[in-house]
Amino acid sequence: MSKADKAEELFKTYNCAQSAAAAFAEDFGLDKEKALQAAVGFGGGFGREQEVCGAISGAIIALGLASGFKENSGRDKINEVYAKVRKFMGEFKEKNGSVHCLDLLDGCVLNTDEGHKYFVEHNLRSRCSGYVRSACDLLEKFIKET
Repeated sequence: MSKADKAEELFKTYNCAQSAAAAFAEDFGLDKEKALQAAVGFGGGFGREQEVCGAISGAIIALGLASGFKENSGRDKINEVYAKVRKFMGEFKEKNGSVHCLDLLDGCVLNTDEGHKYFVEHNLRSRCSGYVRSACDLLEKFIKET
């Protein structure tokens, strides 16, 4: 099962950020429960504020875990991770048109009753599932490259 498949399965129960982070966590020494806890607030683009897509945030948590960063790794390692994050976000944007949840959902505002109703009625969760898959497919590629 690919990480994208695993993340899509997790997305049936958890939010976008949790699903992406938890799909990779155990590979890098973080148990699934801790990954779910660490990523929960990033869903819906930071607690439904619809900033950066939660799937991206979860993937970036996993990218950080994959980086090998350790205490006292230094500024060079931080800058290396920042460069990978920028590249990751650029490729996600190229593929999906944006990195912002609000844009990815065509302006559907999740933190209102009307917006949430629209989200459900128009099955936008299935679109989000695609973004989870996209972020995880991209992250698998990035991890293989390093």
